[in-house]
Amino acid sequence: MKFKNSFKTAITGLRTNKSRSFLTILGIVIGVTAIIVMMAVGQGAQNLILNQIKALGSKTLIIIPGREPKGPMDPSIVETFFKDSLKERDVEALKQKTNVPTLAKIMPLVFGVDTVAYEGETYRTTIFGTTDLVIQLYELNLVQGSFFSDNDIRARADVVVIGPRVKEKLFGLSDALGEKVKIKGRNFRVIGILEKKGPGSLVNFDEVAFVPYTTAQLYILGIKHFHRVVVEADKEENITQTVNDITTTLRNLHNITNPDKDDFSIETQVDIANKVSVITNVLTLFLTAIAAISLLVGGVGIMNIMLVSVTERTREIGLRKALGATDKNIMSQFLLEAVTLTAIGGIAGIILGAGLSFATALILSKVVGLSWQFTFPVEAAVLGFGVSAAIGLVFGLYPARQAAIKNPIDALRYE
Repeated sequence: MKFKNSFKTAITGLRTNKSRSFLTILGIVIGVTAIIVMMAVGQGAQNLILNQIKALGSKTLIIIPGREPKGPMDPSIVETFFKDSLKERDVEALKQKTNVPTLAKIMPLVFGVDTVAYEGETYRTTIFGTTDLVIQLYELNLVQGSFFSDNDIRARADVVVIGPRVKEKLFGLSDALGEKVKIKGRNFRVIGILEKKGPGSLVNFDEVAFVPYTTAQLYILGIKHFHRVVVEADKEENITQTVNDITTTLRNLHNITNPDKDDFSIETQVDIANKVSVITNVLTLFLTAIAAISLLVGGVGIMNIMLVSVTERTREIGLRKALGATDKNIMSQFLLEAVTLTAIGGIAGIILGAGLSFATALILSKVVGLSWQFTFPVEAAVLGFGVSAAIGLVFGLYPARQAAIKNPIDALRYE
């Protein structure tokens, strides 16, 4: 029997039991859809984070306290939030052109979570102690007032710039500029309100409060060190030189002669992007692997249904054999039925997965406000279709073999 005839016979067999065929491919559809959605969301999240990292500028470096983590499970990752190896004297030394001639800007950074209160209203938010360089680095704008100055930093002024969400929660429609809010029992005058930026993958600036880093250290956090120091090189081509000069300067200040004993690490935009890519790729693959389990479940379902089909069509098999069909013809027919079922399920899963991925991207961009771009993972579509067809082949082989080896005389007598 020709392949074309075998295929037509298989399609006829599937059409005879439409409800059963639909329920059979449902597991495959769900599995492929889940794979498409997981990989699309994973790629979308990765693109979102990488775009925000790129927005920092290719000349930006981040100095982190503590030794550089050797992997995602390295305990030193936690150490970077508590290590007190970066202090004011380090920042002052880095500012000197004799130490780091290619350094253009430097910004100490401290942060913590605390409650901001105003006349009975409270809002728990992230407090950033920083300088006005944060406005440039993160492309922030003010709708009212101004940011604090270098004089405010030197004077440890009790001033604060709040995000629109903080303003809304504490003041509602009332004017917040010039009013005083309490943080750690201390009065802070609101001197600026940020423009709405929308939630981001790194920081939601709508929900933060900025104060001079000296004020945050003394009155809010009670520390004398920095959680991060952000540096901007004068030119992109001077990044490597800037890293080397910073490393040399800090090692001299900290009396470090063995590089393995470094109590700080420096990350460039490329370093951060690579780490983010590794993490998001691992998470995406992990979630995709979990989703793929449903494909195996669907494959087992197909095998069970095909075995039932073989039993129900025993007389048909006997009749076809009596009319001259070979074991190969019978096996091809039932194997084609299984592969066709999974292939149809794969195609339907790809279409449904693409639709759900697009809807997810639309909701995240239009409703949530993220800069989320729809990404259709072609490799996931190829993988989903290929795996579903392979599952049909593998799980359809046993039922097809059982049908092929039936004795035509016994099959004709089957009731």
